[in-house]
Amino acid sequence: QLSCLVKMVTLHGIPKDLDSYPKDLLLFLSPSDYAATGSCRQYFANIGKANLDVLQRESSQRKQLLLEALACLKIPGTQVNEENAEILGRLVCDLGGEYIKSSGGNLLKRLSQCESFLPDQEEAIRSVISSGNTTFGPPVEWSAFTLNELSGLIPVFNHSILQKIPK
Repeated sequence: QLSCLVKMVTLHGIPKDLDSYPKDLLLFLSPSDYAATGSCRQYFANIGKANLDVLQRESSQRKQLLLEALACLKIPGTQVNEENAEILGRLVCDLGGEYIKSSGGNLLKRLSQCESFLPDQEEAIRSVISSGNTTFGPPVEWSAFTLNELSGLIPVFNHSILQKIPK
């Protein structure tokens, strides 16, 4: 339906008020389509707020979106800073384990909003949390507030992480 709606909306060219349309609609446009009305950074900031689950998790379309976002944001290597994590929004859910490890705690809060994880992502999340080198500190120092902030990641925690969290 969204794909069809995009065809209708763009029938006479890209509308100038594209930002006022539902974010999910943008998933079916390319950054070059959007370029006429704004920057690729703005496009991906909007995409990051969309419901990415409209596209299948491992679909080529979703993989392409992530690749284009990384290129647009000029992210060198696999390290994503706080600002770029903010722009990527829900797209961080598709970043591989190497990105999660390299970015340390910069992605944890965003990752906690993801629906599910692939095994390499889970392993990377556990590795980053176990290191304690995040803004949240090591699990032995966590409070109820910290657990609330990271609540979406709790299913990923293994026994060694869980036993360190204060009662």
